[in-house]
Amino acid sequence: MTSSLALPSTISLKKLPPNASSSFRASASFMGFRNGFRNSTGANFLIHRVFMSDSVRSQTLINDSLFLDYKPTFAFLFPGQGAQAVGMGKESQSVPAAADLFKTANDILGFDLLNVCTNGPKEKLDSAIISQPAIYVTSLAAVELLRARDGGQQIIDSVDVTCGLSLGEYAALTFAGAFSFEDGLRLVKLRGEAMQAAADGVQCGMVSIIGLDSDKVQQLCDSANQEVDEASRVQIANFLCPGHYVVSGGLKGVEVVEAKAKSFKARKTVRLAVSGAPHTSFMEPAVSRLEAALAATDIRTPRIPIISNVDAQPHADPDTMKKLLARHVTCPVQWETTLKTLLNKGLKKSYELGPGKIIAGIVKRMDKSADIENIGA
Repeated sequence: MTSSLALPSTISLKKLPPNASSSFRASASFMGFRNGFRNSTGANFLIHRVFMSDSVRSQTLINDSLFLDYKPTFAFLFPGQGAQAVGMGKESQSVPAAADLFKTANDILGFDLLNVCTNGPKEKLDSAIISQPAIYVTSLAAVELLRARDGGQQIIDSVDVTCGLSLGEYAALTFAGAFSFEDGLRLVKLRGEAMQAAADGVQCGMVSIIGLDSDKVQQLCDSANQEVDEASRVQIANFLCPGHYVVSGGLKGVEVVEAKAKSFKARKTVRLAVSGAPHTSFMEPAVSRLEAALAATDIRTPRIPIISNVDAQPHADPDTMKKLLARHVTCPVQWETTLKTLLNKGLKKSYELGPGKIIAGIVKRMDKSADIENIGA
């Protein structure tokens, strides 16, 4: 089964950035959204890089900067690992297109994903191998729930930018047509397995720090690192929003951070239900597996901007996107900068699609007047 998930009903060339080349516009008009927008240089990428002409190199640069001047109006935001909860996915079964995603997932994953999502146990759902595919599928099922409601397709067609918190970037890439639902799920499956393997046998974890600015959290990490060995060091892994940052690293380091947080005037700390230490060097063993999987995956230029977690910028060149996704697991998540940029550029409304309301809470902390709607599944 091949899914046509999350693709608007018709092409709207006005969603292309104003600096898009005429050849890109023509190819987009011809191919439509079924297979996403392809790179306008086409077969030129088959030429060995050593012999690539200057014009092809220039086109590659133009393609990657295609969305840099994007002007956001309506955004889809997808949650990351930690948003999982027993009972997720149950609502999706009322919409056939959403239910079909779970059936397709079962075939790819080799187990009944919906059963784990709805019945748990929590300990099983919290493992990276389960939670990452679960959040990915449930988030995209939420798109189908939205599509099925009155006016839902019009909302989907109006979205002109998307992004996801950490793991959520994969759902954003699927929604934007960079790869198929099936290929995205295979990547997420491997990502979860690779991250779990990197975490196995290593004492590490993540903790949210509430009530401090990023400089204070960095000072807290520095203080903790003075009391632990190198293997237990910690760092800021997620820059979520002012007053809310996530620290990740060795378990002893995390415990010292928790013990010292009050002395740094933190309001509270919350240990996260995440296995391993994502977005730190602890995940380095996962990178090579991701690189190999990404190299074998057909990734296309997305139809709308997708903001990368690594540098808070939109990218259009598939090779650049692959490199960033591979490094994604070891680099801090720049979510605060991403949201600030969207809001400062004039974003009118955003939608959080998937389990939980973590992103809605973060957006409201950034701007109490921000308009955001949660679409669960």
